[in-house]
Amino acid sequence: QVQLVESGGGLVQPGGSLRLSCAASVSISSANAMGWYRQTPGKQRELVARIESGRSTDYADSVKGRFTIARDNAKNTVSLQMNSLRPEDTAVYYCNLIINYFNYWGQGTQVTVSS
Repeated sequence: QVQLVESGGGLVQPGGSLRLSCAASVSISSANAMGWYRQTPGKQRELVARIESGRSTDYADSVKGRFTIARDNAKNTVSLQMNSLRPEDTAVYYCNLIINYFNYWGQGTQVTVSS
């Protein structure tokens, strides 16, 4: 059974940084893609960043230039470095893994950007 465990969320002031990490219970070397999504109450879950098997990346326009996604196949982890955080980045962030075109999700980690 695939499990994803996120860590690194918390409270940060505007302009600050956080680093999210997601550890998978399986090898991610053959994953189709890994990514981070976020969701706020009353809204649909939205893509934040994704990295595919060929290491190509895709970012939401709102985070381009501020967030960086990276995967470490040796450690079976994917990380999201978030800089210059804004109040509108406040959300629950979910790790996503696609293997053999099946979707797996982590339990989510809260990120709150507030002064």
